[in-house]
Amino acid sequence: MVEPKLIKIPFDSFVLSAVVAELQEFVGGKVQSIRQPSEHEVCIGIYAGGREAMLLLNCHPEFARAHFITKRPANQPQPPVFVSTLRSRLDGSRLVGAVQVQGDRVLDLQFESPLGDMRLIAELMGKHSNLILIDGANRVVSAAKWVGRGKSSRPIQPSSKYELPPVITPGDTGRRSPFLAKLLLAAGFDQPPAFAPVLAPGHGAYPMSVASLGLREFSRASISIALEQHFDQAIPQAGADSLRASLLAQLKRIALAKEVALSDLREAEEAGGKAPQWQRAGELVLAYGTGIQEGSSELQAWDYDGVEVTIKLDPEKNFKENANRYFEKAKKAKGRMGMVKEQITRITNDHSAILETIASVQDEVSLQRLKEFQEHAISRRWINLQVVQAAHKEDRPYEGHRVRELSAPGGYTVLYGENAESNDYLTLRVAKPNDLWLHVRGSTSAHVVIVTRNQPEKVQLATILFAAKVAVLNSTSKHSGYVPVDYTLKKYVRRPKGAAKGSVHYTQEKTLHVETE
Repeated sequence: MVEPKLIKIPFDSFVLSAVVAELQEFVGGKVQSIRQPSEHEVCIGIYAGGREAMLLLNCHPEFARAHFITKRPANQPQPPVFVSTLRSRLDGSRLVGAVQVQGDRVLDLQFESPLGDMRLIAELMGKHSNLILIDGANRVVSAAKWVGRGKSSRPIQPSSKYELPPVITPGDTGRRSPFLAKLLLAAGFDQPPAFAPVLAPGHGAYPMSVASLGLREFSRASISIALEQHFDQAIPQAGADSLRASLLAQLKRIALAKEVALSDLREAEEAGGKAPQWQRAGELVLAYGTGIQEGSSELQAWDYDGVEVTIKLDPEKNFKENANRYFEKAKKAKGRMGMVKEQITRITNDHSAILETIASVQDEVSLQRLKEFQEHAISRRWINLQVVQAAHKEDRPYEGHRVRELSAPGGYTVLYGENAESNDYLTLRVAKPNDLWLHVRGSTSAHVVIVTRNQPEKVQLATILFAAKVAVLNSTSKHSGYVPVDYTLKKYVRRPKGAAKGSVHYTQEKTLHVETE
């Protein structure tokens, strides 16, 4: 049997439903760790039933997915903003629900945390995939990808109300991907059967047999194991395919440029071979000069071998100027010959080396070897790495500073900084004079701001206590048991001259105490 080569098994709503079924075993479990090994990936360690499992959530445009993994991923050297926010909100929380939203490719993970109910939404929809943290008021706290208002009718911005992707229709729970519809037809089923995960090497993983499509398959104990094994192969292979295509396109362009250069140089070499001919033409023009009529366009003469030749003349020049024109061409041709020959040799060797590299790249399947070919091409100056442009400002709230937003009791917005620079930016450039400002007394903590809309007297104690807990949870005193927190109006906060970023002096403060759990 010849196996089909072009069938790609998608991560569709049926696959997600199988993952959600596996997740139910861990509902009630405690979040032990949160990692972000790459830009699009978050891994959450959940402890339940005496064991810990690592849940992967990926919002890559091509490899978006959710499933358990058996390998513990490494952390990035500098934790990205998104994972830092997840840790501050979800670390130590409990997973109380794992729901597939209306049968589509949206996973809703529900947590109970010290700051209240939180939800982590994984929208696994191709290039529109995203991971979004939402608070109990259904407002966005953080996201793997911020989406500006100019880019989408459904922007993802801090404190904005979360809305489902527009492709999801309320009440519609019967979505089937084209792949699932085709598979059910081929297998003779009206409805998907019970989950029986399989791995089809080179094609993907699915919760039911794909043999009816002519694919070779192997049974797996869980859909997560099948997905992990597939993507462990598919992602490096896709990287290799992408790098190979890019390298070949660049190398072929360079090879063509070398061929054009060689063509020009060979024309120059041929012209250089005419130097004796041009030298002789100049001498004959001088010899016949007195007999050449003014305004003539050619000269009929006998050369040194007794052969009649025709020499072209410029009618605007006299015979001496025409002779000098031929002498100058002969001189330049002779002078260029050495350089032209050297360039022909060098470019010919370079062209041959590029063609050999192209042949090697075409047959290479290893991502590591392709990277080595790329490095070699760069070292030979055949190609240059392209510089990726920075994100637009609209995709970086607060000018890229690590300022986070929360919805507090009473409908107020609470802001806090995640490092000294963002604290400085929040206090000095974002907060208004009549906003309430909070900080843990005598300890390093986040600067926390309650946006009062110029009416601080209307802010209730419950809101201030909420903001005070945020300050404690983002301080070095978060495990101290009973923590004093100062609060005052922002207009009484200033940074002393020459002080480091994040260092401030404040007055008119009041103090309340927060009991940590």
